[in-house]
Amino acid sequence: MGSGQVTDSSAPFDFQGKHVTVAGLGVSGVPAAKVLHGLGARVTVVNDGDDARARTQAAELETLGVTVRLGDGATLPEGTELIVTAPGWKPDKPLFTAAHEAGVPVWGDVELAWRLRGRDGRKAAPWLAVTGTNGKTTTVRMLASILKAAGLRTAAVGNIGVSLLDAVTGDEEYDVLAVELSSYQLHWAPSLRAHSAAVLNLAPDHLDWHGSMEAYAADKGRIYEGNRVACVYNVADKATEDLVRDADVEEGCRAVGFTLGSPAPSQLGVVEGLLVDRAFVEDRQKNAQELAEVSDVDPPAPHNIANALAAAALARSFGVPAAAVRDGLRAFTPDAHRIAHVADVDGVAYVDDSKATNTHAAEASLAAYESIVWIAGGLAKGATFDELVAGAAKRLRGAVLIGADRALIREALARHAPEVPVVDLDRTDTGAMLQAVQEAQRLARPGDTVLLAPACASMDMFTNYNKRGDAFAQAVRELGA
Repeated sequence: MGSGQVTDSSAPFDFQGKHVTVAGLGVSGVPAAKVLHGLGARVTVVNDGDDARARTQAAELETLGVTVRLGDGATLPEGTELIVTAPGWKPDKPLFTAAHEAGVPVWGDVELAWRLRGRDGRKAAPWLAVTGTNGKTTTVRMLASILKAAGLRTAAVGNIGVSLLDAVTGDEEYDVLAVELSSYQLHWAPSLRAHSAAVLNLAPDHLDWHGSMEAYAADKGRIYEGNRVACVYNVADKATEDLVRDADVEEGCRAVGFTLGSPAPSQLGVVEGLLVDRAFVEDRQKNAQELAEVSDVDPPAPHNIANALAAAALARSFGVPAAAVRDGLRAFTPDAHRIAHVADVDGVAYVDDSKATNTHAAEASLAAYESIVWIAGGLAKGATFDELVAGAAKRLRGAVLIGADRALIREALARHAPEVPVVDLDRTDTGAMLQAVQEAQRLARPGDTVLLAPACASMDMFTNYNKRGDAFAQAVRELGA
C-alpha cells in the first residue's frame, strides 16, 4: 500500500457562466443538468436516443433554459469547457475522444457530487464507499443500517438508486454517507477521496465496457485512492488485496481484511458463530471484540456473512461501537430477489436469487445450499460456465435451463456433471418460468432447495431481474395454491 500525504485534487470549480455539456439523459443526466444550471452554468445536454421518454425529459429541461440535443451524442458542442457524463457511457465514444483532443475534462456524476460536497458552507459528510462485482447494494444497505443504529444521520446513496447529487446538494445534512459505486462511476471520478472504502470481490464483468479484466480491476481499485482511515479487502480474494497494495493513500491509512475464517490481527472474521473484530480494538495482537452472531445476518449464507463483515469493518473505521453493528444487522431487511426464501412446498424450499446475474454471484448462491435443483439461464454476456458448474456439481439434484444462452450452461453440465438430470426448455417467453418451476418441482425431493440463480442477465425474457424474480415467486405460489 502506497504511503505519503495525498493531496485532494478536487479544487473548487466556479460553474458560473461555464459551458458544460451533460452526456446522457436518464437517472443521472437530468439531475446533473438541473444542478449545473442552478449553479449558473450554461448547460447543453447531448443524448444518443430520441424516444418518447427522452423527449419528455428534454422538454422539462428546456423550460429551465437548458439546451438539449437528441439523437446526437457524438459531437462535442462548441465552447464546451467541461463534460459531465452518465456513468454508462463508454470511454471510447467519439464525444470523449473529441474532448480529450480539445483538452476538455470529463467527470461523472459522482465526481460532480464529490466536488460539490460542502459547497454551501455546511460540513461535508465523509464517504464510506463500497464496490465489487457482487454484493455492493446489500453491503451498503447493511452499512447504512449499522450507522443509523449508532445514531448517525446517514443514507445509502450512489449506484443504489438514491442520487449522490441529491445527498450533497439537498436540504438534509448527514454525518456520513454509505456510498455504492460501480466500476463505471469510479472510472469517471478521478478526485474521489473516501474516508474508508471496501472492494468486496473481483470477477470478470462488464469487460465489453472496460476492454479487459485489468482495466476493470484498475477502475475498481480507484475507490482506495486517497483513503484516510481504512482500505477494506476480502482475504479470500487476493485481487482485492493487490488493489490495496497498489493504492496511494493518506499517511496512517490501514489495510483491513475480512474473512469467513478466524481473523488474524487487522482483520474481521468468524469465530464459533460470532462476527468478531481484531482490527479496531486495542492491542489487536491479543484482543478481539464480539460484534454480532452469525444468526443476526439475514440470510446467513456465506457470501452474505462476508457482506456483513465488510459493512462492519467500514462502520468500525468510523468509530461505530460494537453494539450498533449487532443492532444494525438485526434491523436490516434484505432486498427482494437476493437469495430470498419464497416458500416451502411439500418439504422443498424455493429461493429467489434472480439478482445473481453473473457466474460469480451464482457461485455464491449455489454454495449456500446442500442439495439444489438449479434454475439457470438467460443472456450470458460473454460468460463461460465450466468453473461454476464444476464447483457446484456435487450439490446439484437437477437443473432446469431457460433463456437464450442456456446451451452454454447445458454444455458445461454435460462436461462437468453428466449424471445430473437436465431439463432444457426451448422457449424464451415469460411463461417459461411457470414451466421451469413445475419441472423443478418434479425433480426435487423433500429437503432440497429449488434455487433461481440464473448466472445470466434477464433481458432476453424479462424487463429486468426484478420481473424475472417476480415471475418465479408467482409460479411458486401457484404450486402451493
